[in-house]
Amino acid sequence: MSKTHEYQTLVEWTGNEGSGTTDYRSYNRNHTIICEGKAAISGSSDPAFRGDASRHNPEELLVASIASCHMLWFLHLCSQAGVVVTAYEDGATGFMKETADGGGHFTGVTLRPRVTIREKSMEAKVNDLHHQAGKLCFIANSCNFPVRHEAITLIEEHPYT
Repeated sequence: MSKTHEYQTLVEWTGNEGSGTTDYRSYNRNHTIICEGKAAISGSSDPAFRGDASRHNPEELLVASIASCHMLWFLHLCSQAGVVVTAYEDGATGFMKETADGGGHFTGVTLRPRVTIREKSMEAKVNDLHHQAGKLCFIANSCNFPVRHEAITLIEEHPYT
């Protein structure tokens, strides 16, 4: 039996500078993303589209969603497999192509997880767990573009061993 989950957000445009959207330059792209009971996220469009560079844009948030979903699955799988992870970071990159009509689409995302594990003997298992995490990630499975992985595994250094 499959479960269905529901996620609600409120996106509130805060960029009316007095004349609304009377023309392309008359408004700013600022908005707030609100999820009940959580800190708000200040959003805008990419600066290439007249957005505020100090705010998160939807494209960055999409890449971050894929990277964080992969990380959460990976950590879960490691905990089940007995792989002790002591540090994790991911310098993920998304690629978007604009189309002639002004729209666009993502052509791919590359995840670059840099994972530190406690035991060298688990190094081979880590690559398999990244592959499994990629198959299980809810967000990546919802994308119509490839999500690639270029993982690096480090072994935790013990100064007295």
